[in-house]
Amino acid sequence: MGRINWQATVTKRIMMVAYDLIAVNLAYILAQLSINTVFNEASFDVWVSIFAQRAIPVTLVFLILLNAFKVYISMWEYAGIRELSNICAAVLIGGLSSVAIDLAMTEFGLAMAQIDRGCLSIYVYILGTILAALFIGGMRFFYRVIRRMIRAKRFNMHHKIDKVMIVGAGDMAMIIISELGASNYAKGKPVVAVDDNPYKIGKRLRGVPVKGSCNAIPELARKYDIDTIIMCIPSASNERQTEIMRLAVETGCKLKTSPTINEMSEGVEVGRIRDVNISDLLARPEVKLDPEVCNYITGQTILVTGGGGSIGSELCRQISKYNPEKIVVFDIYENNAYMLKNQLDSINHGYPEVHIRIGSIRDEKRLIEVFEEFKPTVVFHAAAHKHVPLMEDSPKEAVKNNVFGTYNVAKTAIDFGVKRFVSISTDKAVNPANVMGATKRVTEMVVQYFQRKCGGSTMFAAVRFGNVLGSNGSVIPIFTEQIKEGGPVTVTHPDITRYFMTIPEASQLVAQAGGLATGGEIFVLDMGEPVKILSLAENLIRLSGYKPYSEIEIKFSGLRPGEKLYEELSLEEESNERKMTANNKIFVTKPLKMDDELFEKKLDELRNAQESDIRRILKEIVPNYVEQQSHGIIH
Repeated sequence: MGRINWQATVTKRIMMVAYDLIAVNLAYILAQLSINTVFNEASFDVWVSIFAQRAIPVTLVFLILLNAFKVYISMWEYAGIRELSNICAAVLIGGLSSVAIDLAMTEFGLAMAQIDRGCLSIYVYILGTILAALFIGGMRFFYRVIRRMIRAKRFNMHHKIDKVMIVGAGDMAMIIISELGASNYAKGKPVVAVDDNPYKIGKRLRGVPVKGSCNAIPELARKYDIDTIIMCIPSASNERQTEIMRLAVETGCKLKTSPTINEMSEGVEVGRIRDVNISDLLARPEVKLDPEVCNYITGQTILVTGGGGSIGSELCRQISKYNPEKIVVFDIYENNAYMLKNQLDSINHGYPEVHIRIGSIRDEKRLIEVFEEFKPTVVFHAAAHKHVPLMEDSPKEAVKNNVFGTYNVAKTAIDFGVKRFVSISTDKAVNPANVMGATKRVTEMVVQYFQRKCGGSTMFAAVRFGNVLGSNGSVIPIFTEQIKEGGPVTVTHPDITRYFMTIPEASQLVAQAGGLATGGEIFVLDMGEPVKILSLAENLIRLSGYKPYSEIEIKFSGLRPGEKLYEELSLEEESNERKMTANNKIFVTKPLKMDDELFEKKLDELRNAQESDIRRILKEIVPNYVEQQSHGIIH
């Protein structure tokens, strides 16, 4: 097979050389005929003699130049401006060389001396060079068009080509349209574009008509029978992109997007498109961080408990940007931690140093070993049990891990002179309705207790935020799996709402809080408006290419034990004291007054409590903990 392909390549190349040999000479002959159409017998004989003598040296120069400019090894089916410019350069130099050859032949007294009689004028050289470029380049681009037409016809015989709407009529749209064309529209053919700029409406972008503003997406999608909509508006604000995506998802078309400006800055190829995901539909104005606030990380040894988890691992990625000396990932599950280390080492080329230590925050002895080994100066505490229904079934385990795991890490941090300690909390800690939320509220109290106890030697803070998109155990992966299985998608209640944020956003908040802390605060992110889980499920079904209710059923299962219809971000007594920080998307609440002796006593009771007493003691520590009654299935 390899021998056959090699022979075919050689044969094709020989045919191209033969064609160019004819094309170069034919170009100058036609140029001469167009300039001088009247010949007598004597002038015709001279003219034939001139071209016969110059044919070999001129043609040889042209072939050498075409080869030097790699014209014979280019893949002309995929040729573009670069290949065309190479042909033009080779032919232009060849035309100038032909003048030099003719002058040389005249100098040596050959028949070319007849040039003085006007047989070859300057116009012949100019026109001949232009014609040579047209013949040589034109044939190759004609071949390119024919090959693409044949491939497209074959593809169309076996595949349906999607009709594509392009959202945006700028540089990115032009790139995406070109990319689709380069693949013979295998990924879809652009038939219409929209743009919010009124000056672009009515124009064409690489042949694609711009028919209206982005608000006309639903109408134009129906009119043009669109299959796929591609978002090409990376410079639009997050709010506008989200508005347009929500319009597009309502059409039921497949929805894709070009890279955002942030993705391009991270090295994503400009022409690459991806499916729109649910986080794109929930996008909010990006939280702008002040890099100077995070200078406390630079040159330090950072310990991240639960560092292999979804939030902990992203936190490690974020803090690695601020040039710490070492990052110590402490986790009980080795696989994720190992993968994280490989990823960070690959991205950062070994700096900062990343160390993995396996262990549990319940094991104070193991914590002391790790603190003795690395002597961290900053601790981010992300290790926790967070699954609400599971913790309802195992409340003692939630207490062991969330409450006393945090207690162990905080105590050890003080003993080893840690400068800053940031604990990750949740909106479920506010007026908790479940064991997990109650334990996380106690965790916040533990952090504030140790702030008072250490006398300011360690700066403690907690960060409270809502649901994190894509984190382990979040609703999105569950819905996605249910859709893959053909449904039904189960939503607990039609009115249930939650706050959402992305993993990078949550991790950036944690990093920022460490720099803003002055001791014992709880930081809260302005999370915008809560999202209805039902709407989330419907949009996720649409993004997967199905119609909710008709193709994928949605069922309501009733609230689970410990589940609330809505979550809150601040306690009532905190809300009165809540203030905005230097970052207008981050708020801070002052520590509430506590009786430390009573708190210590209750912690001792909790530590030694039987399973049946856990909820009672949690309610004594957290008076606003009220168990939520589950609802039956809603039909």
